[in-house]
Amino acid sequence: MAFNVESKIALVTGANRGIGRAIVENLLAAGSKKVYLAVRNPASTSELESNYGERVKTLIVDMEDSQSIYALAEQASDVELLVNNAGRLEISDPLSDHAALALQKELTVNTFGLLHIAQAFNEILVQNHGALVQMNSVASMKNFLGVSTYSASKAASYAITQGLREQWAENGVQVLSVHPGPIATDMAASAGMLEVAEPADVVAKGIIDALAAGQFHLFPDAIARQFEQQYKSYAETIIEAPASE
Repeated sequence: MAFNVESKIALVTGANRGIGRAIVENLLAAGSKKVYLAVRNPASTSELESNYGERVKTLIVDMEDSQSIYALAEQASDVELLVNNAGRLEISDPLSDHAALALQKELTVNTFGLLHIAQAFNEILVQNHGALVQMNSVASMKNFLGVSTYSASKAASYAITQGLREQWAENGVQVLSVHPGPIATDMAASAGMLEVAEPADVVAKGIIDALAAGQFHLFPDAIARQFEQQYKSYAETIIEAPASE
C-alpha cells in the first residue's frame, strides 16, 4: 500500500513547532493541497499562516480532551492524511515521587490521544482511502532512564498503532509508525539530548518517502537506524507479517 502526499489534504497535530512544523512545511513543499494545523494555541501558527496563506488552516485541539478531538474531526472531514505528532514528555524515572502522575499525563496525550484521534477520524480515513502517521519513538522499544514513563506511554502507543494497521488494512488505510531517535526540538532539549540530535527535517522527509513506499516502520535518523538494524528481522517476521487465521 502506497500513499502519495501530492494534492492531498493533511492534518498535523502539534503543527506549530519542532517536528510538527517541519512536517507541515515539507508536505506543502511536496505538493500537498492543504494542511490543517491542529494546535492548542491558535496564535502559535500565525507565522505559518502568513507564509502559506490559504494552503493552511489553524484548528484548535486539546489532545487531553476527547471531546475536543471529536470536534476536530467534525471540522476536517476532508482529511486524507492524518499525522498525529503531538506528544507529551515528563522527565521521570520509575522511583521518582511524581512517576505515577508523569505517566498519567503522558498516557493521556501519547496513548489515549492516539486512541481518540483514530476513533474520531475512522470513518473519514476509510471513506477517503487515507493514511495515519503516528509519531512513536525509539523509546517505544527501549526504556531510557530519565524518560522511563514516557517510554512506557510510547510503547503503549506503538502497540495501538500495530492494532490500527491490522484493523484498517482491509479498508485501504495506510498506517506508518515513526520511531525517531533524538531530534533537535524542545523535547530533546528538556531530555538533555541536543548534542546528538538531528534536524526535524529528516523526520518530515522520511515520512513522505515512507508513505510513498508503503512502509509501516520508519527509523529516520542515524541513532534510530541502529535500532532498525537489530529490530528489522523481528519486525518483518512478527510485527509486519499477515495475521494468522
